[in-house]
Amino acid sequence: MSPFMSKYEVHNQPVEVILAWLTSGEIAIPEIQRPFVWDTTKVRDLLDSLYQGFPIGYLITWQNPNVRLKDGKESYGKKVLIDGQQRVTALAAAVLGCQIINAEYRETRIKIAFNPLREEFEVCNPAIENDASWISDIAPLYSSTANTLAILKSYMALNPTADQDSIFATLQNLLNIKSRQIGIIELAHELDIETVTEIFIRINSKGVVLGQADFAMSKIASSEEYNGPLIRNAIDYFCHMAVEPGFYTTIKNVDTEFAKTDYFQMMSWLKNENDDIYDPDYSDMLRVVLISKFGRGKFSDLVNLLSGRNFDTRTFESRIAEESFATLEQGIRDYMREANFKRFLMIVRSAGFIDASFIRSQSALNFSYALYLTLRDQGYDSGSIERWVRRWFVMSLLTGRYSGGAPDSAFDADIRGLKANGMEALMRNAEAMLLTDTFWDVTIAQGLETSVVTSPLWGVFLASQVKKKAKGFLSRDITVEELVLHMGDIHHVFPKDFLKKNGLTKGKYNQIANYVYMQSEINIKIGKKAPRVYFQVIEDQIVNGGMKLGSNITTIEELKENLEMNCIPDSVMDMDFDNYEEFLASRRILMARYMKHYYLEVL
Repeated sequence: MSPFMSKYEVHNQPVEVILAWLTSGEIAIPEIQRPFVWDTTKVRDLLDSLYQGFPIGYLITWQNPNVRLKDGKESYGKKVLIDGQQRVTALAAAVLGCQIINAEYRETRIKIAFNPLREEFEVCNPAIENDASWISDIAPLYSSTANTLAILKSYMALNPTADQDSIFATLQNLLNIKSRQIGIIELAHELDIETVTEIFIRINSKGVVLGQADFAMSKIASSEEYNGPLIRNAIDYFCHMAVEPGFYTTIKNVDTEFAKTDYFQMMSWLKNENDDIYDPDYSDMLRVVLISKFGRGKFSDLVNLLSGRNFDTRTFESRIAEESFATLEQGIRDYMREANFKRFLMIVRSAGFIDASFIRSQSALNFSYALYLTLRDQGYDSGSIERWVRRWFVMSLLTGRYSGGAPDSAFDADIRGLKANGMEALMRNAEAMLLTDTFWDVTIAQGLETSVVTSPLWGVFLASQVKKKAKGFLSRDITVEELVLHMGDIHHVFPKDFLKKNGLTKGKYNQIANYVYMQSEINIKIGKKAPRVYFQVIEDQIVNGGMKLGSNITTIEELKENLEMNCIPDSVMDMDFDNYEEFLASRRILMARYMKHYYLEVL
């Protein structure tokens, strides 16, 4: 017997019962006020499947726990639909005629038409509305006041040549959609998040992984007694506006009730914000709030706290739920606050991370923002906060501290360590354990042995060049920062076409250690030349005023200084194809040393 059999029940319910649960509030659909992501043709196909008697997959509900109220009584937990939200929303739209929220966050109707002669469904359009053979909107047919014989009579009046008995049977089959059975898997409320996630993955035929942040958002949205729907909207709107500032106008014009709230006022600064260094989604925001306000790193703890879980007695209490929602709201407000968000971005940029492409770990950003908010709450002075957050952020990227699919445990350990021992001890212990001599001398160089430009080490290297105001390769005046922001691109020290001509594959010539930021005009003049050839041109330009290569370097000393700030060994000036592997190995070591100096001496 499966270990999960006692943890959930499987049963069937007719469509009309499920829709009745929805209208009565017995079951909560957290997504009902979010944009409907299905194409309208999928709504049509869903109705056709039900009409034909085909299965449409299981719905999965998870019952909120029973909560002990302050007066000692128990409140029965509401069912939350955690899978099947789009299907039930589609049914509510097509059968009940409910409004849905479109991609522009505007309420709209999805009208599904039906042709009794051909027994076909279609999304309503002007042509269908003008075609008497179609019922342009099936929703009125399912109204409690609808009369089947009257509907038949009306249809036959417009289609007098149709076979009345056949049309009557077809209409009956159409109305029988509301009696079609849908399978429901009802998960017990005592299941922990990890078990619910595993059951979901095992059952879900689409193989979609439901994130624990989705459970948290479902919990928030279904908790009307604690302002949950408003909180959910605030989270969604902030994250949407962070990516699309123009969404401010949509909220103001469409969701006029939300536009009156202080949440909207707090996030209104985003309408003029175009910085894309940190564009969070709802899971990022919840993660930061969980760490900074609750002092925990696991989403399962957030869901439990919002449910009112007493971790000592293992019971659920309304007092704890109320306090947890109040803490959540305060955390969201602190997260959204313009001064906090911009100050954090300033710290990230001050470390040299001036472009979003430099940052390959959203988790490192999340924890660093949580760290900023935590230190601020603990009363650290601004200078100390900036120094600690900057170093922790870079250390996290260098070491891949929060890499991988489940950083929860690392988040949890770090925030608990901070709370218990203070920031200085946390930083000291982490650096002693992670940033060893072996790490600086061996691990980084090995990590740079890759052609993957999304490597976090490449991003840290570029940030270190920006921070140390390095010039672009073979440039006297143009910095790496200027090249990144305005006019430059990544090019190759050993030209790509030169290496391809000598038989190297993409993975070989596109090594990170062969990359530099360089002015395009210099790169064009280098062309397919081997380093020893184009450096000879540069030396001739310096010594004899020879052919220009696009570089304004005028002395050998300037040239060597430029090579040093780009971590290029001097020996490159005499290198040809046979020296390529030697060059890569040497440059990796120099890049590692450069990053070590950046971290230990510059940050």
